[in-house]
Amino acid sequence: MAVTKIAAMVAVFCVIISVSVALAARYPLTSQSQYTPVKFNQGFNNLWGPEHAAVSQDQSEITIWLDRNSGSGFKSLQSYKAGYFSVSMKLQAGYTAGVNTAFYLSNNQVNPDFHDEIDMEFLGTIPGRPYTLQTNIYVDAASAGTGRVITGREKQISLWFDPTNDFHRYSILWTSSHIVFFVDDNPIREYTRTDPSTFPANPMWVYGSIWDASSWATENGKYKVDYNYEPFLANYKDFILTDCSDNKAYACPWGF
Repeated sequence: MAVTKIAAMVAVFCVIISVSVALAARYPLTSQSQYTPVKFNQGFNNLWGPEHAAVSQDQSEITIWLDRNSGSGFKSLQSYKAGYFSVSMKLQAGYTAGVNTAFYLSNNQVNPDFHDEIDMEFLGTIPGRPYTLQTNIYVDAASAGTGRVITGREKQISLWFDPTNDFHRYSILWTSSHIVFFVDDNPIREYTRTDPSTFPANPMWVYGSIWDASSWATENGKYKVDYNYEPFLANYKDFILTDCSDNKAYACPWGF
């Protein structure tokens, strides 16, 4: 079993490397050291589930958790029209089926019936199976029952490491022409603007959250959240919020 698991991770790593090599010419690796992380209270505040969140004394890290009573989420203090957004995360090991742990951009609270989103979602799993990283790009996404068409661009990615063993860095670059997702500074997915109607252009806030997505998260809802394993924890640190809009484009990687 261990040999099979290692072989599978090696195969995934080879696929990721081939994708990264193709993108690396356009998006050379950037070093986190060139950006100054913000303290949690400098960039964010709690959005919901405050009793399910704990911020370190120096404001450098937050732990949020899900149990049978609630999950939790946080939101940036300001919105952005473009930018480079990054965080280091460590996920919970063991049975986490149905749990959605996310780092994302959205304007859902302002435009609930026609909102935009750029997501990095970690879909929980059962012991012996790896987490799935799902990247989403939504434009004019509708609330259920409104009859609006959702323009969604979902793509699932298998990681080449165990995200529960240590912190890893997850980043989103959003410009007027491209969206690029990074894992540990490696570009893993690029989405290019080819049609304004399928590319997010409205200001969005940056979020982190953990919640019960039993209806779909793990094998299309086959495995649900089992609260016998609660609480389900997610750790976030090294928050980077870089505004790339308008005259601040110089602050972003790669000169966008």
